[in-house]
Amino acid sequence: MSEYKYNRIFTIVMDSLGIGAMEDSARFGDVGVDTLGHISERMEAAGEPFDIPNLQKLGLANLKPLKQVPPMENPISYYMSMKEMSNGKDTMTGHWEMMGINTQKPFITFTDTGFPRELIEELEKRCGRRVIGNKAASGTEILDELAEEEIATGAMIVYTSADSVLQICGNEETMGLDNLYHYCEIARELTMRDEWRVGRVIARPYVGKKKGEFVRTSNRHDYALKPTGPTALNALKDAGFDVISVGKINDIFVGEGITQSNRSKSSVHGMEQMIDIAKRDFTGLCFVNLVDFDALWGHRRDAIGYGREIVRFDEKLGELLPLMRADDLLIITADHGNDPTYTGTDHTREKVPFLAYSPSMTGAGALPEADTFAVIGATIADNFGVKMPPNTIGTSILKELDKR
Repeated sequence: MSEYKYNRIFTIVMDSLGIGAMEDSARFGDVGVDTLGHISERMEAAGEPFDIPNLQKLGLANLKPLKQVPPMENPISYYMSMKEMSNGKDTMTGHWEMMGINTQKPFITFTDTGFPRELIEELEKRCGRRVIGNKAASGTEILDELAEEEIATGAMIVYTSADSVLQICGNEETMGLDNLYHYCEIARELTMRDEWRVGRVIARPYVGKKKGEFVRTSNRHDYALKPTGPTALNALKDAGFDVISVGKINDIFVGEGITQSNRSKSSVHGMEQMIDIAKRDFTGLCFVNLVDFDALWGHRRDAIGYGREIVRFDEKLGELLPLMRADDLLIITADHGNDPTYTGTDHTREKVPFLAYSPSMTGAGALPEADTFAVIGATIADNFGVKMPPNTIGTSILKELDKR
């Protein structure tokens, strides 16, 4: 018998799976947004089956009405919605808040204008390459537009998106990975300045020689800002617990508080990695980010693709649930919204789901809405008897997860 209520905690972030607008969403330019609800409507309208039996039995449809997915009479998990306390709607802000950080100074975006001339000139000077692009674009479209020029001239593709990111493309054969990573390190140094402060610099390597053949590789690397203070992850690691990351969690926290990192090629691969981890012993947290919901479907405003990705996730969830031990806890959540039916390509300011399940639970059902994502980190720390770092937020709901 473990000395902890839960010996292993698995936390899955379905990146961008919002469940409806927050009260202040209009301040962020988001009115009437509802990522999950609108996906279910589009799936029904298109005649696409939205078959998610595992999420259904965990109570997702009890949390909010969904097309083709009726609520369960007796769901097996505790469920609630969570509001974001931080001033933002991006990946880093959401994940950091889960682990106790309240971010009130949002990261800068350059979606409409591209990066300032002063920044581009300094980047060109330091890297010794001319910059092309410098606009918001899809990562695949900008390769079709500019990759041939990059290969032929030795220029460097720089672009952004609706997120607070500076992305640099590099052909693995002509530029080389080491050079690409070096240029991104320079860009990260430059964008530490307050007026250029972006959340992440991302290396986007690709292969191919001509338009129609270009393919991005799995050698992407994120250069994120460090969290603004210690988080629940640091507290767990410092206390000797395992903190295993899957997907881009390690990049989001810049390795802070992580004891083992696993890079994923896709969301399905991330779930496969998690299933393998669930078959072995550890004591602590397995923290998983599944980015394809956001990167492949939300930003590209593809509601049907997003819905199909949720169905694929549910299938893998069906493989994971039987591996859950009596002293395991599974938490499923999201970090922000990205309504694929909304205008533009940006994230959307939304509430997110919280589903908590363990085979040992003697109860289940609805919990009161939380006013911050930070209940997750606080609950995990409480379970392991670890004190949260100073200046963090969040109140544990560990005791609420065993009500009859």
